[in-house]
Amino acid sequence: MARPVGARPRLTSFRLPNGLRVLLAPVAGSPTTSVWVWYRVGSKNEHPGITGASHWVEHMLFEGSPRYGKGAIDRAIVRVGGELNAFTDTDFTAYFSTVPRDHLSVPLDIESDRMTRALLTDREVERERTVIHSEREGNENYPEFRVEEETYQLAFRHHPYRWDALGRREDIERLTPEELRAYYQKFYGTRNALLIVAGGFETQPTAAEIRRRFQELPASGATVDVAAREPEQRGERRSELTGPGTTPYLQVAWRAPALDDAATPATMLLDAILGGECRLFSAGPGWGRAGEHPSARLSRALVEPGLAVRATSEWRPRVYPGLFTLQALAAPRVTLDRLEAAVDAVIDRLALHGPTAPEMEDARTRIRRGAGLAYEGASRIGFRLGYFGTLHSPAFEDRLYRQLLSVRADAVRAQARALFRHDTRTVVRFTPTQGGRDD
Repeated sequence: MARPVGARPRLTSFRLPNGLRVLLAPVAGSPTTSVWVWYRVGSKNEHPGITGASHWVEHMLFEGSPRYGKGAIDRAIVRVGGELNAFTDTDFTAYFSTVPRDHLSVPLDIESDRMTRALLTDREVERERTVIHSEREGNENYPEFRVEEETYQLAFRHHPYRWDALGRREDIERLTPEELRAYYQKFYGTRNALLIVAGGFETQPTAAEIRRRFQELPASGATVDVAAREPEQRGERRSELTGPGTTPYLQVAWRAPALDDAATPATMLLDAILGGECRLFSAGPGWGRAGEHPSARLSRALVEPGLAVRATSEWRPRVYPGLFTLQALAAPRVTLDRLEAAVDAVIDRLALHGPTAPEMEDARTRIRRGAGLAYEGASRIGFRLGYFGTLHSPAFEDRLYRQLLSVRADAVRAQARALFRHDTRTVVRFTPTQGGRDD
C-alpha cells in the first residue's frame, strides 16, 4: 500500500459555533508560521452582470477594515519580516501570510478583523476598478488568454465555469460598489471559511487565541453550491480568432470529471503522460499550470520534430466537472491545420493503444516525487491543507494518491477513449495578425 503523502504534520481540527473551520498543523522547530484563510467562494458563485466580483473582493480585503486602513495590512506583515498574498479561482479565494513564528498574532489579528468586517468603501472600490481593468487589459494582450476565454465560453453554456475569474470587461466597467458589498456580505462569512495555521507554534495556546479572536464573529455565509448543470455536449464546437501576435496557437478541450469523480485518477494519469505533470502531485511550487516536459508524449510528438514550439495538456481540479485541454504553439511555417492533425494523431494513438509501460512508470515516479515534496515548509503545508480542505477534505489527498499509484494502463486507455471523442470536443484556433506581442 502506498504511504501517505509527504510528511504531513499531525492535525488538530475544530469548528467554532459560528461555523468557522480551523486546522492546526504544528511543525516542531519551524522558524516560520503560515496563516491561511480559504473561502469556498470563487467565480462559480457569480452571475452575468457581476462576473469578476470574487477577484475584486480579493483585492478589497487589503483596502480597509476597522483596525487596518488602506495599506496597513501589507505594512504590518512586512514590518515583522513576513510575506503575504492572495489568489482567486473558480471554486475558492485564498489569503495567506507567512511570518516569523514569534509574530503569529499579527496575521491572526488581520484575518479576524477583515473576515466579516472589510469596509469596501465607494472610494476604494472605484480606485480598484482601474487596477482590475488594467489587469484585464494586460491579460488580453496574450493570445493564450483570449483563446482560453473563448474555449470556456464555447464549452460551457450554462455553468458559471464559462467565465474567467477576472470577470468580463463589461462587468468590470459597470459593477457598482453596492453590488460588490452585497456579494461580500452574502458569501464571505464564517460558514464558508477555513482557517489554517501551519509551521512553528504551540497548539493549545494558538487554539485558545483563535477562539478568542474569531468566536465572536457573527455566523454568516450563504450556500456556495451551484445548482446549474451543464448539458452533455453534442457535436464539436469551433471558433477561429485573429489578432495581434506572432505565433499560431491551438487549444482543444473536452469536458472532464470533477475532483471526486471515479474517473479522475485515470484522467490525471492522462495529463501526466501527455503533458508531463500530474497536477496535484507536482514537484513544482504551486497549484497552477505545470511546464512542458521533454519526455511527455505531446512534447515528443510535436516539439521534437519541429511542429510546435510548445505543447502540453492541462486538467484542473474542480468541484464540478471542468475541462481537459491540450495546447500547442505552432513552429514557424507550420499551419494550424497541420498542427491540429498532429494533435489528433497523438490522442487517437493513445486512445487506441494506451500508455506504454515506461510512460506509466515515469508518471508514477513523478507523482511519488511530487508527493514527497508536498509538505515542505510552512507556506506549502498551509496551501495543500487549504486546497484539499476547500475542494473536498484533507483526508481525500491520501485516497487520491493511493488511487493514482494503483491505476492500470488499460484504465488509462479506456478513459482516453471515453474522453477524447471528436464529437464532444471544443476547438479554438488563433491566427496572428501583424504587430502586438506573443510571448
